Amino acid sequence: MANGRETDITGHYTDGGLYDRLRVLLADDGVDPDRPTIADLAPYDQFHGRALEATRELADLFDPGPGGHLLDIGCGIGGPARYLADRFGCRVTGIDLTEEFVDVARRLTDLVGMADRVSFEWGNALAMPFGDDVFDGAFSMNVSMNIEDKDALYREAWRVLRRGAPLVLSELATGKDGLVDYPTPWAETAGSSFLVGVDETVQGLEASGFRVEVVRDTTEATLEFGKRSKAMLERGEKPPHRGVHLIHGPRIAKTAIANTAKAVLSGNLIPIEVLCRKQE
Repeated sequence: MANGRETDITGHYTDGGLYDRLRVLLADDGVDPDRPTIADLAPYDQFHGRALEATRELADLFDPGPGGHLLDIGCGIGGPARYLADRFGCRVTGIDLTEEFVDVARRLTDLVGMADRVSFEWGNALAMPFGDDVFDGAFSMNVSMNIEDKDALYREAWRVLRRGAPLVLSELATGKDGLVDYPTPWAETAGSSFLVGVDETVQGLEASGFRVEVVRDTTEATLEFGKRSKAMLERGEKPPHRGVHLIHGPRIAKTAIANTAKAVLSGNLIPIEVLCRKQE
């Protein structure tokens, strides 16, 4: 299923020991690993910038209602999918290229008793195993940085959404000279990182049939979140965002987070949120 480039990308995220590491970390937090709550998992299962804080913002752009069905493109271990399903009482289906992520997402969803509303598929976002016009909305958080053919991603998202349905993206775009040091949370080297600018993102979405309604630069919020997290560490507390440490381990995570923060601070990376809609 995976070609060489896909294997490079999935290999950055998986080593086969993710679920066991998470259980150890939960126990260290004083949580029963067999009976976690959504809140217990939140520091670890929100694998994107600003963690749960960003997921809440993204959810503010949706109103699927209890009968709605959302798609999470690049679902990771399922944190955002479970959050939105719990908040709205809707159904959410997630898809991810990393097989271990999907396995862990399913196991965690079983543990919190949400398997009747939240499901996960292993697959490629450029060729999703879903029919046309089936979802009432879709979202993707810090995923497209690993996808070179963004036009194919947008076209596929357009295909599976109903007319008028929203697509919400939380991404990192290039700014200034675009220089980024690696590793980062999403790539070991520049060879598996496919960053584009804000304008290119908007143009690609519009060319694929979406109407772009909101483009929000979240640089200030990202830097402020980093300051709060650093202050917590200095006080001897655990930071609110521990997903990068879970996935990559403390040594690589420290460097990856520092490289990303430096690029955002310099303006070489611009964190953005985009709301667009499949045109009627």
